[in-house]
Amino acid sequence: MTPPSDAAAVLRAALATHDLEVEEPAPGRFVVVLPGQHKQRTTCSLAVGEHALTVQAFVARHVDENAEAVYHWLLQRNLRMYAVAFAVDDLGDVYLTGRLPLASVTPDEVDRLLGSVLEYADGAFNTILELGFAGAIRREWEWRTSRGESTANLEPFRHLADGPPPG
Repeated sequence: MTPPSDAAAVLRAALATHDLEVEEPAPGRFVVVLPGQHKQRTTCSLAVGEHALTVQAFVARHVDENAEAVYHWLLQRNLRMYAVAFAVDDLGDVYLTGRLPLASVTPDEVDRLLGSVLEYADGAFNTILELGFAGAIRREWEWRTSRGESTANLEPFRHLADGPPPG
């Protein structure tokens, strides 16, 4: 069995090889910021426990609408994912979460784990927004265009500006 201090040391060293924003607020507890394309930043918490490394990353707040379709889509995605899965907390906020045995904490596995978190959070972000916040996106688009404001960060959702609700 791998001692937690050994797993923490491997994790610390592996994180140091990446060009990422990393903090260790307590021994064996790490906060890593993963830069994305759709979701600009995904904050990932890694905690070395007695028997497992726990990972958790916030993806999106509780959806405003169409929650059943969003959660159905996330559950279907879970079938194809590695090391982490989508979960919803008691407020309905969407997270990625997972656990790995401490013996699995190697530099290569840390890289795969962080890559999975980034791929799944970033890759799902626009779909979650489109399914769960279409009304808010439409209202924001209308408000910005009526005032001549930039809609640059809303471009991926241009099709929602005049289209029917998703779902």
